[in-house]
Amino acid sequence: MRLIVGISGASGVIMGQQMLKALKSVQNIEIHLVITEGAMKNFEYETSIDINELTKVADYTYNNKNLAAKISSGSFVTGGMIVIPASMKTVAGIANGYADNLLLRAADVCLKENRKVVLVPREMPLSKIHLRNMKCCADNGCVIVPPMLTFYNASSSLEEQIDHILGKILMQFHIEYRNFMAWEGREL
Repeated sequence: MRLIVGISGASGVIMGQQMLKALKSVQNIEIHLVITEGAMKNFEYETSIDINELTKVADYTYNNKNLAAKISSGSFVTGGMIVIPASMKTVAGIANGYADNLLLRAADVCLKENRKVVLVPREMPLSKIHLRNMKCCADNGCVIVPPMLTFYNASSSLEEQIDHILGKILMQFHIEYRNFMAWEGREL
């Protein structure tokens, strides 16, 4: 399966890096990566991750300005796209079909071809505009997976919290993530 991963300029780019590592650990996944200019800045601000090393995890990496890349065409068949994190600017662009860069165009193509698009929006608090744009995205076929904290799995680290979020996202593509701890129920 081919999957597109978009990393946009919201806080939390470490989740994008962790998603790439998670996908790389799954057999038969071809990773197509596009990183916005804002995300590249956030990698500098928030992490010590070298972008050149990060891009090596993907099978293919595209310049966000290259609207002629193969992921910009519906005839290039993929299993869908994950935007992690999704900035509110990116969410607004997807909600309104404003595909002025490759990340937005790839999401637009996935939606028009009825392919799954999972958005991991990172903002708080959410304004009515943010909520309206997320609802518009959901109404048009996107799955919204906010990176919310979980407590039932007794996570004791940020990495375990991120693993939970990644597991929830990958479930959307029927991919089992070995570090995900599902709820197993309790006896009453």
